[in-house]
Amino acid sequence: MGARADRPENSAAALPARLDRLPWSRFHWLVVTALGITWILDGLEVTIAGSVAGALRDERTLGLSAGQVGFANSAYLAGAVLGALFFGWLTDRWGRKRLFTITLGLYLLATAATAFSWDLASLAAFRFLTGAGIGGEYSAINSAIQELVPARRRGWTDLVINGSFWIGAAMASGLSLLLLDERLFAADLGWRLAFFGGAVIGLVIIVLRRFLPESPRWLALHGRADEAERIVSEIESRIEASGHELAPVDPNAQVATPRRSTPLGEVFRTLFRTYPGRTVYCLGLMSAQAFFYNAIFFTYAMMLTDFYGVPPGQVGWYILPFAAGNVLGPLLLGHFFDSWGRRPMIILTYGMSALLLTLTGLAFHEGMLSAATQTLCWSITFFFASAAASSAYLTVAESYPLEIRALTIAIFYALGTGLGGVAAPWLFGALIESGSRTQVLGGYLLGAGLMAAAALLTRISGLANERKPLETVAKPLSWH
Repeated sequence: MGARADRPENSAAALPARLDRLPWSRFHWLVVTALGITWILDGLEVTIAGSVAGALRDERTLGLSAGQVGFANSAYLAGAVLGALFFGWLTDRWGRKRLFTITLGLYLLATAATAFSWDLASLAAFRFLTGAGIGGEYSAINSAIQELVPARRRGWTDLVINGSFWIGAAMASGLSLLLLDERLFAADLGWRLAFFGGAVIGLVIIVLRRFLPESPRWLALHGRADEAERIVSEIESRIEASGHELAPVDPNAQVATPRRSTPLGEVFRTLFRTYPGRTVYCLGLMSAQAFFYNAIFFTYAMMLTDFYGVPPGQVGWYILPFAAGNVLGPLLLGHFFDSWGRRPMIILTYGMSALLLTLTGLAFHEGMLSAATQTLCWSITFFFASAAASSAYLTVAESYPLEIRALTIAIFYALGTGLGGVAAPWLFGALIESGSRTQVLGGYLLGAGLMAAAALLTRISGLANERKPLETVAKPLSWH
């Protein structure tokens, strides 16, 4: 029997169950593609910033110091923090899809403007605005992933989409090899074209996202049950037309009371009174991965140029294998988060990241590595770290109620990045500028220690959210 005959009388109330019982289909691949491109853009942005670091220090361009380049990168992260908070707040009020357009527009304008920077202040300002657009996307997109993807595939899908960041990183590394080649482009032109290229690629998202619907869960919550019903019915009809038979829906669905918005007081009561253990746990995961990633990756090019003498125009060759490790981690490990479980996989990925970065740091300190072997060590380390970082976003996004999901993602992204990420590029930029391998090792050990602490915290407070409906993991505040 098909979906229509199996729907309960109050089919709008059963929307979550109807979405979770869907087989994987072309619709879900559209979700992965249209939302994953944002992370590709983020990877493009961050990698370009790292790849052109050497070029920005050239007297023929902006003539910045390593510390100033780190400051501009920290401005990007600060913008991402504030953008996530502001746009995350709007996402829970205005909807996931509307914010896609607003945040994407800001990103496109700001990254194009970065190409016309004339000094440190303008570069930092434009990077700040670019980060604000990307930060806003984090909240809207992670909310949509959770609310559109069936529970049994939620872990793998979330990790793969977040891991697509590194496809952008690979694209940027290849782009930098071309644009930073002074035989083809002048020193002060190539890095500008690199940033402008991000805006051009971003235009593709506008077309793809036209075909993505608003989250039916969000629509039903905001009193637009008829629209939510229409969207889910259309998805079901397309899937049935492709030859799939849909499973019955549990008729005992709970009813949500529509609400326009959730007061901030209720948000913080939920975080600190209803789920205090989850709040501490999620903050630990987000802070550790933010420091680990931002410290290493934003200063990747400076490490290669300052300690191994790699020419700025050749840095892209070393980013390609690093990016490959980061893409393969979530892709190959992601399904274990749904089958083996969240807790054991988070312990494994965070723990291995800590161990491998410690060993890499010690080998670097002793002068045992070349540029190639340093890159190999980083690639292996971040095979695990990429899955770990993505699992932090997964954990936050699925662990709190529907009404506050986007803002919660924003809060944890902001706190995690603020505590663990914003200062990291600036700090590591200064450590690298010192020329001291001992000081750089100290930074590595700090990052490894934070990841090890997060693994231990998971052993104590980790959540077994795998394959569970969102409404089981965290009951919506408006259910009665």
